[in-house]
Amino acid sequence: MLRISKLTDYGTMILVHLAVHQGRLHSASDVAAGTRLALPTVQKLLKLLARSDLVRSVRGAEGGYVLARGPGSISAADILDVLEGPLSITECSTSDSRCELEDGCPVGGAWQKINRGIRGALGEITLADLAHPPREFPLVDLSGRTGRIRQRIPTS
Repeated sequence: MLRISKLTDYGTMILVHLAVHQGRLHSASDVAAGTRLALPTVQKLLKLLARSDLVRSVRGAEGGYVLARGPGSISAADILDVLEGPLSITECSTSDSRCELEDGCPVGGAWQKINRGIRGALGEITLADLAHPPREFPLVDLSGRTGRIRQRIPTS
């Protein structure tokens, strides 16, 4: 099963919080309160995000955290690369594959194509989309046909 870790989910929540409340610095405590995540978890993730090119930290009494780039220029793929590492659904999907069966494998090429498709889809969704999801996202299947994915809007 393909699934992101809880820390990646939480890191994405933090990034969405910063995107929604752009234009000002946020302390770790502010982010924890705004996301309802535990402060130690937020601190850990903000440090990790600050080491990447996604978040910038400003030291001092008036310091805090802010997105390093606009939310429209940060993709879901960028977020996953920082928090999970590069996407690879199989061993042969990595750039440094060590699969000893790769040369004679009949399915490796298909898995690599699937991996590229998933990576491409993640590259098309931005932090701005995650912060303010459109009612539907364009969908392109592998045959080149286009369609729409409707987002479920919860009803009260």
